[in-house]
Amino acid sequence: MNEGADDGGGAGGAARSPGCGSEGDGFVPSALGTREHWDAVYKRELQTFQEFGDTGEIWFGEESMTRLIRWMQKHKIPLDASVLDIGTGNGVFLVELAKFGFSDVTGIDYSPSAIQLSGSIIEKEGLSNIKLKVEDFLNPSTKLSGFHICIDKGTFDAISLNPDNAVEKRKQYVKSLSRVLKVKGFFLITSCNWTKEELLDEFSEGFELFEELPTPKFSFGGRSGNSVAALVFQKT
Repeated sequence: MNEGADDGGGAGGAARSPGCGSEGDGFVPSALGTREHWDAVYKRELQTFQEFGDTGEIWFGEESMTRLIRWMQKHKIPLDASVLDIGTGNGVFLVELAKFGFSDVTGIDYSPSAIQLSGSIIEKEGLSNIKLKVEDFLNPSTKLSGFHICIDKGTFDAISLNPDNAVEKRKQYVKSLSRVLKVKGFFLITSCNWTKEELLDEFSEGFELFEELPTPKFSFGGRSGNSVAALVFQKT
């Protein structure tokens, strides 16, 4: 889903995320929130990778991956901890996790083309310890459970743009997250559509804020703020 373009990381990958700019319930429904859109995106990116070897873009930029891995390192997350990348897209973040030494890494996406693309990229990197699954996170299989760490870089943003009852889909996302994440497990989310306060409200049931991660600031018209929110929640 999201990270298709998201985790897509070309050699200097540009920052990108779906529908950045809207906030809260003021979202304008968009094709960016539909499976059809991302299926088409990943079919194109798969073809581009097969023809030119280009892995695509990295949503939120390469620094977003570094930020998350540094947090995991800072908090001494064991390298054998089970990690789930929700909406893995082209799987570039999975590659970075594996190269860092994490040995129990899983990426899911509801787009079969995204999983095929990430599989091709992972194979090219010579990595064999990464698991990939076609999964709709809003209706996950019973086997998807028991994770120590869940990571989202843009998938919740994309769901928020779904033209078909996005509010209910956001609630289902939180339910799914609660089901797949272990008690005391960590959820790392990066968003450009939601502020810190809004995310605290969205994930208020069953999760508590553990840490806010620093993100680039902007200044405009005498005011300053963050265009991206990056939070770590812990399941209670």
